[in-house]
Amino acid sequence: MRKALRWLLALVVLLGAVGVSGTATAAPAAAPTEPDIKERILRIPGMSFVEEKPYEGYRYLVLTYTQPVDHRHPKAGTFQQRFTVLHKSTDRPTVFFTSGYNVSTNPGRSEPTRIVDGNQVSMEYRFFTPSRPQPADWSKLDIWQAANDQHRLYQALKPVYGKNWLATGGSKGGMTATYYRRFFPDDMNGTVAYVAPNELHNGDTEPYDEFFANVGDAACRKQLDSVQREALVRRDEIVDRYEQWADANGKTFDVVGSADKAYENVVLDLVWSFWQYHLQSECASVPATDASTDELYKFIDTVSGFDGYTDQGLARFTPYYYQAGTELGAPTFDTPHLRGLLRYPGIYTPRSYVPRDIPMTFKRGVMADIDRWVRQDSKRMLFVYGQNDPWGTEPFRLGRGAEQREDYRFWAPGGNHSSNISQLVADERAKATAEVLQWAGVAPAAVAKDASRAEPLAPFDAKLDRPAVEKQQSLRP
Repeated sequence: MRKALRWLLALVVLLGAVGVSGTATAAPAAAPTEPDIKERILRIPGMSFVEEKPYEGYRYLVLTYTQPVDHRHPKAGTFQQRFTVLHKSTDRPTVFFTSGYNVSTNPGRSEPTRIVDGNQVSMEYRFFTPSRPQPADWSKLDIWQAANDQHRLYQALKPVYGKNWLATGGSKGGMTATYYRRFFPDDMNGTVAYVAPNELHNGDTEPYDEFFANVGDAACRKQLDSVQREALVRRDEIVDRYEQWADANGKTFDVVGSADKAYENVVLDLVWSFWQYHLQSECASVPATDASTDELYKFIDTVSGFDGYTDQGLARFTPYYYQAGTELGAPTFDTPHLRGLLRYPGIYTPRSYVPRDIPMTFKRGVMADIDRWVRQDSKRMLFVYGQNDPWGTEPFRLGRGAEQREDYRFWAPGGNHSSNISQLVADERAKATAEVLQWAGVAPAAVAKDASRAEPLAPFDAKLDRPAVEKQQSLRP
């Protein structure tokens, strides 16, 4: 009986291994596994690995990529440009993010990345350390060279991340994303530019004077002007404290010239900085004009920041001030309530914040070219601004046929420099979200039929989802 059972079992196994042709068939081969994403990226010429940081649901890599110092003469020298990859899957869309400044080396996700549930490539802007050529030829810091940096990195990574790409950034990063599309309009499937200034009329005070005459309510405007004036009335007492703080913390003032000059810049920033990062609801935090000097000092430091115009505070942002004084332009506004209290006419300008051994000449017409392209030729561009943000005083304007080109501009009611899609009114929020999903090629069928059903594809993550704009002290976008 046992022999019969063993014979029967052997027969069953044999029959299971024989195909209909009567020959034995091998077990199906295992599906090939995709190469590790770090290995795939490092196979690209010019890539170098820096570090990897764990984050659940993602791979997060910090890398550098070899870039030409001058894209017109690529053999004339190179530098290492830092960037990061927040990797989800190669079958997801990719968002190309830049702040226009340094890149964060901690995992973070921009709003478009959350909306499309995709990958994110974040690039450091050229000349922000450590992504600075040595020696630094500052004439190679311009928007065309920076756009070529993005284009080369996109070309290098596109074979790995083959799905749709979107460009995004906030403030200077939104400007950067716009300039990139102007020079390479076919790289990206769409662009989301947050709170991006368009300083088309450099030196014209009228738009800003009108803004500050109407922003918020009259009582808040009056109190801010009063406190700003009082800050200069008490300048000698406060500058004395400022110098003591600087000495205790190793801060110097060689670039602007003195603590007194730095302080004048800090005070000139005060009203602008309040509306840039605060809300009408925070007007109660503005001190009374007769507040103690301690209270006034603390308010100035909180809103404007005493570190911003020290040599150490300026050094990190030298590339921005250089660009503001050579191509981007910078806002100017009148302060009639401060007449008789300002000691340094003409100091409130980018040239004051860049070491004198770096030559600067303003190139007229550069921003006019960008403005014309946005109005006439751009496609699939979304601009988001805050109603009470002074940097939105001169926004990018959309020309005729904008909606047919899928160009949009929305305003967050009462919003400041941190405004984003989630802060728009309901119908505009849904429309913006639906467009981003469509451009990325991941819009659900229900959204394609009804934009009001558009929602981000990834849940909110308090640690990962960061504002598009990092808070900056001093007059910087």
